[in-house]
Amino acid sequence: MAAAAKRKYSDSDDEENEPGRRAHGGRDARSRHCPYLDTINRSLLDFDFEKLCSVSLSHLNVYACLVCGKYFQGRGQKSHAYTHSVQVDHHVFLNLHTLKFYCLPDNYEVIDSSLDDIKYVLNPTFTTDHIKQLDGSSKLSRAYDSTMYLPGIVGLNNIKANDYCNVVLQALSHVSPLRDYFLQEENYKDIKRPPGDIMFLIVQRFGELMRKLWNPRNFKAHVSPHEMLQAVVLCSKKRFQITEQGDPIDFLSWFLNAMHASMGGNKKVTSSSVGKVFRGTMKIYSRQLVTKDETGEAKVSEGPEKEAESGPETVTTSPFMYLTLDLPPPPLFQDEYEQNIIPQVPLANLLAKFNGETEKEYKSYKDSTLKRFELTRLPPYLILYVKRFTKNNFYVEKNPTIVTFPVKNIDLREYLSKDPEIQKKHPNTTYDLIANIVHDGLPGAGKGTYRVHIYHKGSGQWYEMQDLHVADILPQMITLSESYIQIWELRKDQPSYTVNQVDS
Repeated sequence: MAAAAKRKYSDSDDEENEPGRRAHGGRDARSRHCPYLDTINRSLLDFDFEKLCSVSLSHLNVYACLVCGKYFQGRGQKSHAYTHSVQVDHHVFLNLHTLKFYCLPDNYEVIDSSLDDIKYVLNPTFTTDHIKQLDGSSKLSRAYDSTMYLPGIVGLNNIKANDYCNVVLQALSHVSPLRDYFLQEENYKDIKRPPGDIMFLIVQRFGELMRKLWNPRNFKAHVSPHEMLQAVVLCSKKRFQITEQGDPIDFLSWFLNAMHASMGGNKKVTSSSVGKVFRGTMKIYSRQLVTKDETGEAKVSEGPEKEAESGPETVTTSPFMYLTLDLPPPPLFQDEYEQNIIPQVPLANLLAKFNGETEKEYKSYKDSTLKRFELTRLPPYLILYVKRFTKNNFYVEKNPTIVTFPVKNIDLREYLSKDPEIQKKHPNTTYDLIANIVHDGLPGAGKGTYRVHIYHKGSGQWYEMQDLHVADILPQMITLSESYIQIWELRKDQPSYTVNQVDS
């Protein structure tokens, strides 16, 4: 029965039963002279949502009514699309899979170049030349409602509590190599995956979202990430929800690693396009703290009151997708005006953790370890995560310390290993900020909000984006916010040393 139902709505049956076919190549004479094209209402068309029939909820053979924007299944005489066309006198439909237009109930294909703009909104395509010009263009586009927008700087709809996802997706959409890769579907559509693998769905949906965000011919100046978020909920096994606010760093970490694995990535740093862009490596020097009791036996250190000795140092090399920066504890006391003092700390102080000399103690319930970190590979795009939230058994606490930083020309050479071979591999170590995710409000799920500052290279302008809100912002205002996640871009035009300097 199920097979018969599917067959009932198949395109092959619809085409075999089409009335009014002409002998001239099987093309209907009315195809180029459809009288109903003026009934199409572009202001109601929205292709951001899941391609499901609004009656049967089936995703097979779905058509969009171009008069009211609703989705219906099939095209045959017993189909929901056919019934809709007869009942409400709506006649022009678009097959969401084949991108062909049809007139119902007469059931002939409509061929008209004036419909190409609708086809492009459903499936935007980018040429290599167009992609090369994106970072150099500040040309505004006009939406169907006459709203002016800058491609790439468009709001993302907050369906309920997905602002934590929106800021991450907006930030990633301005990482040029990642964006350029996903703007052309042929780059990733032939990646081989095992049968039944659902994780590749997030790669496909992310590509579709990138093309919508950078679409210069959109009908509206915002995008709904509905299909992208549904794929996230499915692939994360409901770890990340649309209806419940999560943590952007948890989502970013899961998302990048899931994309890396879905695209055939492995432990090798450059095994996927995600790894090539974000993955760096570091050396971790660890030594365990131990104490000796009266019998002379070594015991794990239990506190500062006992004299501790360190065990032998071990060295491991580890890849990373982002660097965690630890904030100093906030002051406990108020100032003379009985207001809380909001301390400031330079970004360089937080990065000192990775200079290969600063040791930090990491305690667990059974041992205590001293660790120091040394970077051995700087990625083209560096993600910094400022650890603002601490959780215990009772509540979540937020550190309000402001991190001060320049938005351009931050040199990380002093945090790179002093090994001459590693130094030679990094002629450029200077970074510019391109995205800054900020948390506002109280800690805890649903109590605060997230927004993101984005640098648009074409216009040289900074923008603040919070869901559908988009506004330009001065770069001086960015450092005054409570930064949570930052993405820095390596400058290729500014070598910070010459090879001869290292040799000498």
